[in-house]
Amino acid sequence: MSTHRKSAAVAAAVCAAALTLSGCAESQRDKGGEGSGGGEQAAGGTLTFGAAGEPKLFDPFYATDGETFRITRQVFEGLLEIEPGTAKVGPGLATKWESNDDGTQWTFTLKEGVTFHDGTPFNAEAVCKNFERMYNQTGAGQSPSVSAYWQDTMGGFADGKVDSLYKGCKAPEDNKAVVTITEPTSKFPTMLTLSSLAMQSPTAMDKYKANDVKAQGEGFTYPEYATKHPTGTGPFTFAGYDRANKTIKLKRNEDYHGDKAKLDELIFKVIPDESTRKQELKAGSIDGYDLPNPIDWKSLEDEGNQVMKRDPFNILYLGLNAKENPKLKDPKVRRAIAMAINKEQLVKSQMPEGASVATQFMPDTVKGYNSEVEAIPHDTEGAKKLLKEAGAEDLTLEVWWPSEVSRPYMPDPQKIFEAIQGDLEAAGITVKASSKPWNGGYLDGVDTGKAQAYLLGWTGDYDSPDNFIGTFFGTTDNRFATGEYPWGKKLATDLKKADAIVDDAEREKRYQELNAELMDEQHLPAVPLTHSPPALVVSSKVQGLVASPLTAERFASASLSE
Repeated sequence: MSTHRKSAAVAAAVCAAALTLSGCAESQRDKGGEGSGGGEQAAGGTLTFGAAGEPKLFDPFYATDGETFRITRQVFEGLLEIEPGTAKVGPGLATKWESNDDGTQWTFTLKEGVTFHDGTPFNAEAVCKNFERMYNQTGAGQSPSVSAYWQDTMGGFADGKVDSLYKGCKAPEDNKAVVTITEPTSKFPTMLTLSSLAMQSPTAMDKYKANDVKAQGEGFTYPEYATKHPTGTGPFTFAGYDRANKTIKLKRNEDYHGDKAKLDELIFKVIPDESTRKQELKAGSIDGYDLPNPIDWKSLEDEGNQVMKRDPFNILYLGLNAKENPKLKDPKVRRAIAMAINKEQLVKSQMPEGASVATQFMPDTVKGYNSEVEAIPHDTEGAKKLLKEAGAEDLTLEVWWPSEVSRPYMPDPQKIFEAIQGDLEAAGITVKASSKPWNGGYLDGVDTGKAQAYLLGWTGDYDSPDNFIGTFFGTTDNRFATGEYPWGKKLATDLKKADAIVDDAEREKRYQELNAELMDEQHLPAVPLTHSPPALVVSSKVQGLVASPLTAERFASASLSE
């Protein structure tokens, strides 16, 4: 997001952020993309939505995946929120926000008369308790797999082992919270729209020991708060997770401080298989699901459903980890892998209409995109030559792909993997396949550096170069900044400096330079593959659901026609 941080312009710039994506969302609405078909709207009833995978947990601070956030987004709210159907920042639990002259101290005026679902008042003291809870994580709570979003945005914790953007919070009045950060940055306070930084009940977190996360084997165990008692201020309350039937039930919050949800209940039913989700929609046992297979879009519409097509705001990439495979440390090997993959064919055969080849690690709608950077060409013979020059003609590469999930940037992980596997093998690379469920070892394994190569991606949280390449490469302890790539630490420092540039034009130019550097022959820490326009499908009965370019839909506006 491109925002000024000088005193008089701060609030106005933040409110005006992400205009590019806002325009994209408007174009979709002109096509009926919001699900605004005919039929009488009726309050009440139960909407059942087919989820592609099981949620990791229900404490958004510890969440890292879209299936969890889809649920917590209905239960929790942040100080700031993204306005429906856009990427524009607007008020949330804070009605106003302003900074001091250098952008390091922010005063939030809070909405009054708000309570958490357990009756705890929402006020400035609650805001500070939330920030202090996040800042004071210890042990397993500091794992990148557990508190990833805090580390991506704020950095370190109270122990001082890693520098933190967060400095402190004070509550001078019930409706005034003052948050201090250590240095100006383009992403604050926009980052407060992130689901992970939503406000949670201090009472419930204390009662159910919210911070009691522990490492266990290759994963983690989470406290009762995260699995049974998530407590926010949102339009829906958490009513339970039936693991046997794989359903999560939410109920309308009758004491909600704003416009109450139209639905009595909202149920998320976990259906890992996309074809099964499609059949259940046809049978009427669910009312919608995310990420329908692109080849089904027309038939779904022909059957009377509403297919809401979002604009692409994502990146699919093949991650490479030289710690697990030292041959990947050689830039020739990494470039050979990139050359071996036929990205144009991948777009044509595996991605929906409107997808494109990625030339860098962000889509062209983000300021800082470098239009002069060209995609690495598909060249099987050239890839073989580079491997020979690097002494890696016998390269064996274990490639991970996730099961039981579809992602906005990765509609069918297995088919995408198989296409890439064929390309790599054509260049003489021996590919070993490894697959685990998305929330059953895949994400944790990737985050803890166990995968040699892996399919992963990112849907932007807001319009900002820092939210893309800053998230991937901007911390000094990220997997690209360690011993395998000595230049990684310099890159992290350069990204941090770029983020702190106040002038919009100067900052955009610097990010363009960094995008070119990332893709040059000496760097290329991973392989950007594609950008893809994801869709959402709901039955003709569903009214008022607004499709989000960030895939961040809120269901409070949805209703069911008679």
